[in-house]
Amino acid sequence: MTDQTHTKFMREALAEGRKALPKCRPNPPVGCILVRNGKVVGRGHTQPPYQPHAEPMALAQVSGDLSDVVAYVTLEPCSFHNRTPSCAKTLIAAGIRTVVIGMSDPHPRNRGAGIRMLRDAGVNVIEGVLEKDAQRDMGPYVWQPGESDDHKVGE
Repeated sequence: MTDQTHTKFMREALAEGRKALPKCRPNPPVGCILVRNGKVVGRGHTQPPYQPHAEPMALAQVSGDLSDVVAYVTLEPCSFHNRTPSCAKTLIAAGIRTVVIGMSDPHPRNRGAGIRMLRDAGVNVIEGVLEKDAQRDMGPYVWQPGESDDHKVGE
């Protein structure tokens, strides 16, 4: 896929994430788009706390072999199980082979761990697509330096 294609679908993922507002608070408004052969086959956004994140919401719309599906996620998938299961593990278990990420998660419990988990499982990870746009959308909702480590855990 081309940079132009990644930009197009990340814009859709960002728009999907904005649908989460304001009900997702205090979690960030993450969006996920699943694409197969240039067509969106699944979409999801963060649900209210204690409910599914964007990735499992999108994955619930597709079935079968997902190795040819590209996941576009506006924020690095979480690596840990908190209120909901790890989204990185969920993508791996689903068989997704390529994940395009808008921005890495600055939270100390994740901070690159989701990306490492995906790569360690053989997933192709492309980072920083429309990063400034993702940072703008996520900014008020993600962990910021100076906050306690347990603040806003569980995106």
